[in-house]
Amino acid sequence: MTDGYTGADLFTDALAAYGVDYVFGNPGTTELPIMDAIGDSDLEYRLGLHEDIAVGMAGGYAQRRRYHAHHDDSITPVGVANLHIAPGLAHGLGNLYAAKITGAPLVVTAGNHSTDFRHEEPILSGRLADMAREYCKWSDEVLDVSALPTMLRRAFRVAMTPPTGPVFLGLPLDVMLAETDAKPDRLGPVPNAGSGDPVQLERAADLLAEADEPVLVVGDHVARSGADAVAAAVELAEATGARVHGEILSCEVDFPTDHEQWVSYLPTSEGAASALLDTDTICFAGVSTNTTLTRHEEALVDADTTCIHLSDDSWQVGKNQPADAAVIGDPGLVMRGLTERVQAILSEDVVADRLEAVAEMAELVESRMAGSGDAEGDDPRASKAQLVDAMERVAGDAAIVDEGVTSKYAMLTRWELEPEQYISNKGGGLGYGLPAAVGAAVAEEQRDEPRDVVGFIGDGSYQYYPHSIYSAARYGLDLTVVISDNRNYRILKDNTLDIMGGEESDYEFVGMDFDPAVDLVKNAESHGARAELVETPDEIEDTLEAALAREGPDVLDVLVHD
Repeated sequence: MTDGYTGADLFTDALAAYGVDYVFGNPGTTELPIMDAIGDSDLEYRLGLHEDIAVGMAGGYAQRRRYHAHHDDSITPVGVANLHIAPGLAHGLGNLYAAKITGAPLVVTAGNHSTDFRHEEPILSGRLADMAREYCKWSDEVLDVSALPTMLRRAFRVAMTPPTGPVFLGLPLDVMLAETDAKPDRLGPVPNAGSGDPVQLERAADLLAEADEPVLVVGDHVARSGADAVAAAVELAEATGARVHGEILSCEVDFPTDHEQWVSYLPTSEGAASALLDTDTICFAGVSTNTTLTRHEEALVDADTTCIHLSDDSWQVGKNQPADAAVIGDPGLVMRGLTERVQAILSEDVVADRLEAVAEMAELVESRMAGSGDAEGDDPRASKAQLVDAMERVAGDAAIVDEGVTSKYAMLTRWELEPEQYISNKGGGLGYGLPAAVGAAVAEEQRDEPRDVVGFIGDGSYQYYPHSIYSAARYGLDLTVVISDNRNYRILKDNTLDIMGGEESDYEFVGMDFDPAVDLVKNAESHGARAELVETPDEIEDTLEAALAREGPDVLDVLVHD
C-alpha cells in the first residue's frame, strides 16, 4: 500500500480533467490500484459482466456523446473502458473492432504485470499493445510513471481527432503503484479536419457541373461530423440536382430519407448496387463501407465513371475506386465549400433537368421496394415491417441502437429517421448492439432532456451478451430493448442461398436454428429487467408504449417470421 500520490491517482485525475464521467469495465488483479483510485474520485464505474460488454457499452456511450458534443463544446465525447490484462483484452477485441469500424472515440486501457516481473512469464501474460494495435488508431504501453501525463493526453487527442476511433494503453501494475508529483497535461482543443484543398474543391465543382447524371453517395463519416454536415449534404444535392444514396452498410443517418432527391440505401447485392451506381459521375462523401458482403464478380462502378471523393479519412479517398478529384477535410465544411463553387457555375435549368431524372429513378426504385418486409401468408407472428411500423408509431422520437441484422433494412426503408437518431453495428460482428444500447442509455441519462433509448436487437445478436441487461438493471437505466425474434440466424440462411444458390429446401442449415429456443423473457428477468413475450402484431404497440412509460430496463421479445 502506498501513502503518496500514485500513477493510478494521476490516471483518474487526468480522466476527470478531460471531462470523463464514467469508466466502463470488468476488474481484475492488475487493475486494483485503478479501482481503488476510482473509488476515491468523482468518476463513476459501470460494471460489465464481460470485457466485450464493457467495450461495447463504452462504444455506444461514445457514439451518443459524439452527437451531444456537436451541440455543446464542453462535452468530451470519449468512452473509457478498463480491461483485465491479456485474456480480458482478448475478450474485448470483438467490440474494439466494432468501435474501430464505427469510428467511436474510445480510450481502452488494461492492467498488466509489473515491468520487472514479465520475464518469468506469469499467468495471464501477453503483448497487450500488439494485440490491440490492428483495431486502434494508436496502441502503446506506459512503461514509466513519468510518461503517463503525456501518453494520456496523446490518447485522448488521437481518439477525438478526425477520423475518430479507439486507442489502447497498457497500464502496468508497478507504474500504477509508483509515486509521482506529476499532474495531468492540459488537453487543449481538438481541431476538425479542415475545409479541404481549394484546388481539389474547384476540380470537384467542375466535374459535378460537367456531369450528365450526378450521383451523391453519402457515408457515415457525414453523420459523425454532426447534423450540420447532414444539412450540408442536402445543400450540395440541391445545388447539383444529384440523385442521393446511402453507402452500402450505412449505419447512421447521413441524409434525410424524406427528401425528394433521396432514392435509397445501396443494397449489399452486386447486381442491385452496380445498377444504381451505373452513371457518369459519382461523388462519394464520407464513405467507408461501400462494398458488397462477399466478392463481387464485376466492378461495382464502371471504369469510365468520374469519381469524386470527399472524406476526413485519407485512407478512404480513392480506396476502391479512382479519385478524379480528392478532397480531404471535414465532410460538412467540404460540402459547403463545394456547394458554393457549384452554384457559381451551374445553371438552374440544368439542375431542373437533373431533378426530373432523379424523380423517375426514385419512382422506379420505390415500386421495386414496395411491400418489402410485409407479411406473407397467415403466419400469426408479426412481419418485420409490422414490427418496425408499430415501433415508429409509438417511439418515433427515440434514439435507436440497432443490431437487428435482417430486420435492419425494414427499419431503414420504413422509418423516416432523423439525423443523430440512429446508430447501428457497422462492423458486422454480432454482440455490439446490446452493450452499445446500454452505453447509449448512460449517455442520454446525462442530458437535461434525455430521449428514450430503444435497442433493436435480433435474437441471435441478443444471445451473444444477454448479461448486458444486468448492467442496465444494476444502474437503473431507462432502456427498452425490442428483440426481433425469428429464432434462427436468418442472415446466415440468406447468405447461404446467395453464395451457394438453390432453394431453402435444399439445405439443412446446420447450426442456424434455435431449437429448443432460449426463454429470453426469463433470461432478461434473471438479470433484473422486466420482460414480456409479444406473440402477435396486435400486442406490439400497447406493450411498447407501457415499457417506454416505465423507468428502468424493459425487454420485449417480439416474435417475427422470416
